[in-house]
Amino acid sequence: MKDAVPASLLSNSDAENLEDCLAICLSGGGYRAMLFHLGTLWYLSDAGILAEAGRISSVSGGSITSALLGLRWNAIAFGTPGHPTRFRSLVVDPIRKLASKTIDVRAVLLGALLPGTISDRVRKAYDETLYQGATLQDLPDAPRFVINATNVQTGALFRFSKPYIRDYRVGMIRNPRRLLAEAVTASSAFPPVLSPVRLEFGDDEWEANSGEAALQKPPYTTEVRLTDGGVYDNMGIETAWKRCKTILVSDAGAKMQPDPDPHGDAARHSLRVNSLIDNQVRSLRKRQVVSAYQAKVRDGAYWGMWTSPDEYTAPSQLVLSNEKARELAEVSTRLAKMDGALQERLINFGYGMAERAVRTYWRADALAAPAFPYPRGI
Repeated sequence: MKDAVPASLLSNSDAENLEDCLAICLSGGGYRAMLFHLGTLWYLSDAGILAEAGRISSVSGGSITSALLGLRWNAIAFGTPGHPTRFRSLVVDPIRKLASKTIDVRAVLLGALLPGTISDRVRKAYDETLYQGATLQDLPDAPRFVINATNVQTGALFRFSKPYIRDYRVGMIRNPRRLLAEAVTASSAFPPVLSPVRLEFGDDEWEANSGEAALQKPPYTTEVRLTDGGVYDNMGIETAWKRCKTILVSDAGAKMQPDPDPHGDAARHSLRVNSLIDNQVRSLRKRQVVSAYQAKVRDGAYWGMWTSPDEYTAPSQLVLSNEKARELAEVSTRLAKMDGALQERLINFGYGMAERAVRTYWRADALAAPAFPYPRGI
């Protein structure tokens, strides 16, 4: 937590201009992130914090979990008797069912051999397992759920929510009725295999004068090309950062590892260089968040899969060894089947890291959990 960033990165952090609201931000990282964030949300639910959220912003793997949470939010009825049981049956169990299926390889193979696209196969898998035909209008009015993708055409964030779809350069569509599975597919379209996602809109769906004049026209308004939300903002903080005073960030993203002999051929060398650029952006965003906490222009906490558990000083009954935590952080970010034991370990990991970070850096009196959701620990 000692990193610092230039003051310019905090220029939009004037506390007087922020709403007194709590935002929860969930990063990308495939099924690994989906399950880690499930544990995060489980702890926040048990601690009575989740019900306080005013905004839940997500990208990629985080969007898979957050979208289902939003769809089931009213049925869970946080704070009422029985809500922990409903949280488990309505959110945890379906997410684990999805984690027992391989989506990415099947989508690629069928997309290559049969009519339709790869993204069509991914959307169908999400919809059949989790969302069952629900649209953005089935999300609750509060909290605001924001599912983020990246617009390849404009280079801007493309936001899906109940009140509107928006790319600040192209414009806004109010009260959209697009499939929830479609939004999650775009948000988790990891390049290059699962990307781009092609969405068609009517030019007249966009609110007049809501974007840049040069871009609020076809094909930008009619043939939209999207990729993974993590390409623009892998922690999902952008839509919350300019609005909320309190930010909780759950980061299950990848971390670039040293390579003593990087490839020299054009294709693989380019991938390595792109990874370097991506890693730098992620590092800057993390430092922005941490520096804002330190400067007292934000409240909240950050926790990541690559943070050593023993860096959090709050006492905890949940045993998290640095060695096992590192092992889980190295799990693949694919949308590939995981066995039950690994699923439970990742959920427990997210649960335990959220508890430690919240109690260390934000609310010392938050719930000290007596046990993990699953007895195996991590």
